[in-house]
Amino acid sequence: MKNSRNRHLPQRTCIACRRIDEKKGLIRLVRTGDGVVEVDVSGKKAGRGAYLCPRKACWEMALKKNRLEYTLRTKICEENRQILGEYSHKSLEES
Repeated sequence: MKNSRNRHLPQRTCIACRRIDEKKGLIRLVRTGDGVVEVDVSGKKAGRGAYLCPRKACWEMALKKNRLEYTLRTKICEENRQILGEYSHKSLEES
């Protein structure tokens, strides 16, 4: 039997605040093959990925300052940007 205390937990960095956290503590966004950016709930979708904290402030910073576009190496259309903004307003913490 494996000792769970010695298991490696993957670390990722939020592209907005640069905080390092466990992979499961951050939300992954992925650029799909057709250039659309979407939330990857499973964390396993194919495509270029970026991680954000589950806080509205980080999402707003990533969308306003184009950090998401830079990291994912794509241009986010206005419709896609609105969908991501709505996700952050409905699903995330205020802080």
